[in-house]
Amino acid sequence: MQPELRAAIVQDARDGRVLMLAWMDDESLRLTRETGQAHFWSRSRQQLWKKGETSGNTLAVVELKDDCDGDAVLLRVDPAGPVCHTGSLSCFAPWLWRRVAERARTKPEGSYVAGLLAGGAAKCAQKLGEEGVEAALAAAGESDERLVAELADLWFASYVVLAARGLDPAAVEDELIRRAREADAR
Repeated sequence: MQPELRAAIVQDARDGRVLMLAWMDDESLRLTRETGQAHFWSRSRQQLWKKGETSGNTLAVVELKDDCDGDAVLLRVDPAGPVCHTGSLSCFAPWLWRRVAERARTKPEGSYVAGLLAGGAAKCAQKLGEEGVEAALAAAGESDERLVAELADLWFASYVVLAARGLDPAAVEDELIRRAREADAR
């Protein structure tokens, strides 16, 4: 029989980014409070688990708050590595990034992403440059459909370059936020 569960919203204590949604029962909540490390209830395996038990990507709990009804908790954490099983910093990353990150991590045979990454960052950067030129040419004089297709290739190549360099798109988002704040402060 499954225990009574509460939704656990996991948020990065440094920047407020939502990292994941998990489930907690009374025992996982107790262990989390006692150890300072996030523990959850796995609905698929029907058992307790400590985040990072196998991956090493643990969640040190900075703050734990119950919601007003007592049926959900907010964990503000300091993550040690990516939170998502795909290798992404957040389980709420764009689906394309989750796919690229997972292919970078698992390197399945026949994967286009794995093949590009096998060529190293320089090969991935070359592909990014080619896609950038094709997108610019489409923007200058081709159909909207062609522009959308070329921009899709460019975004894809951008994600592959980030994976090749061991970066997450969240770093790009953080830079854009920093620039916006700097512009607003002027």
